[in-house]
Parts: sequence; structure tokens; C-alpha cells
Amino acid sequence: MPPISSPIEDGNPVIGTWNKAFEKVDLLEIRKPFRFPFPRWLRDFRIKEWQSFNVSDKLYMLEAIFCNVKIFRIAQVILYDKKTNEKFVYRKIIPGTGWKLPLSLANSSIDSHSSGFYFRIHNWLDADTINLDINIEARRKKPSLTVHLAYNARSQETNPMTVSLGISKRRTMYAYKILTPVQADIVCAGKRIRIKQETSSGFFCDFKGFFPYRMRSTYCSAAGFIEENPEKIRRFGFHIAENQTRETNKNNENALWVDGKLTPLPPVLITMPDGSDDVWVIQDVEGMVDLTFTKKEQTKKGLKYFITRADYNIAFGYYNGMLVNSDGEQIQIKNLFGMGKKLYLRV
Repeated sequence: MPPISSPIEDGNPVIGTWNKAFEKVDLLEIRKPFRFPFPRWLRDFRIKEWQSFNVSDKLYMLEAIFCNVKIFRIAQVILYDKKTNEKFVYRKIIPGTGWKLPLSLANSSIDSHSSGFYFRIHNWLDADTINLDINIEARRKKPSLTVHLAYNARSQETNPMTVSLGISKRRTMYAYKILTPVQADIVCAGKRIRIKQETSSGFFCDFKGFFPYRMRSTYCSAAGFIEENPEKIRRFGFHIAENQTRETNKNNENALWVDGKLTPLPPVLITMPDGSDDVWVIQDVEGMVDLTFTKKEQTKKGLKYFITRADYNIAFGYYNGMLVNSDGEQIQIKNLFGMGKKLYLRV
């Protein structure tokens, strides 16, 4: 669809898929999202939002998520060493009000200076980049962690996916996803890790939505390189979700990138025949997605806060199977390292 400036026009939500970021996403502009005329502060209270950052190369993977569910805020960072299987998990929960994610990705920033845990996000698509800085002090058995990520979001490198999806008749969710080369500088436990653009891939995702009181989502993602010969190496990656949105056969947030070119994928069904701790099966009905995910390592975190609850399960493992892009090319996937996430939020 042709790019538009906002997923709300004249107070009405617009449903669709685009390959360019919105200029602004303010879901409070939707007129009468609920049956009753709730005040603005209560409507804002029902909007949940988060941004996630992922970068990986042959040796390391880093995953960071910053989530605002209004009652509390969660910041979580995981650094995983693929060679040694060593994992460092950092988590900060901030009750009450605090930072909010911006309405625009053009040139905006947020930062948090909570005790021992600092982060700053600069969404700067006007300059074709997104930057993340993290500084976490050493505590107990966890070493200090310093991170700087710089995403190369130039249009010559990749096309993003931007979607506005219906949750109910007038309540929607929005997502922006992009796969880019990433320059990373990480210091953990006194060890410096440098990740170069030429050998790395990273996902940046931005979400906002009138999500249900009991929200359930499952995400599958991985990135790597297709090495046809030493002179032709192509970056590719996929980011797939199964959620509670409506009419997913028309629009959803499933995407495949090959050499920067975006292919929107059909809706998928993520099944776990032997439970979530065993092999996941990811398939569609159009023959474009046929994958399995086998876990190697996982992190399970739960939070209960008054009447709310949050369960976040992140698994690292290997994908096998195949994907088909918009050109009809079949991408064979063999032991591709990636992530699987299960999110349950009751708030």
C-alpha cells in the first residue's frame, strides 16, 4: 500500500501493511475505541508498548526489550555466548509511572537512570539509524555490562515492515520491524566484544496497541547469510508472530527479508505437540513457511504485581526447514541459530 503518515485518519483506524515507517503513531487519536466514553487517561492506561533490539553474529547474540505496561516498566537484557553457552541476564522492574516510548521514530529519544541500570534509545530514522546505549553496574554474581548498538537503517540496505492490525472493531495494534546490519560494541565481565556490520544482523521492533487484558503472543525470529559463493553472500532473516489480531489472512506482522527485500508472509500456526519446552512447529497454509524450532537454552521470567501478571519465556535454539520469498525462491534453512518467545501479559 502507498505510505501514509499515521494509522489513524479522521479518528478512524486504518488497517494495512506498508514498507515505510509512520510519521506518528498516537492510538489515542482513535475516536471511541471502547463502547463507553472513557476519559483520555483511562484509554491511555489500556495502551501497552515496547521496543525490542536483537543483534547476532557467529559468536554472540544480544536481546534487549523495554516494555511500558503503565502499571510498571520492564527492561531486560540478555547476552548469550554461542560458543560457551554462557548467558548473562539483566532485568529491571520500575513500578509506577516513568518513561514512555515516543510517538515517532523519526528523531526521538528516551532514557532511564534507575539505580544501577541506565539505558538510552535514540530512534533516528531521519538519519537512517537507531541507537541503543546500556550501562548496568555489577551486582552480586552478575558482572557489569556496557552496550552500544547502531542499526544501519538506510533504504539501500533494507525495507521495513509497518503494520496496523485490528484487535477489535475499533481497537488496533501497530508494529514496525526492520532487519539491518548492526555495529555493536559490548563490554561484559571485563571482556570487550566487537560486532561488525559485515558479519552481523539485527532486528529492531516497535510495538503499541490496545492489547487484550489477557494478552498472548508467540514470536519466532532468526537471521543469517546465504553463501552461494565467496563473492555472493546475502543477508536474510525472518520475524514471525502468532497473536490475537483479526483477519490475519489479509494483514499480519510476519516478514521475511532476503538481501534487504521485504516479503510479507502469510499467517502461521505455531504448534508445540509435546509442550513449549520441546520442538515448535511453524507452518502456514500457502506453502511459504515450514519450520521447526529446537531449543538449546531458555530463560523463563515471571512477575506478579497486585492483580497483574507477566510471563516472558525466551528460548535460544536452531531453526530448520524452508521459507519462500516473493520471487518464488525457496530458502533452505539448516541449523540457523535464532530465538523463540512466548509472552503472556495480564494487565
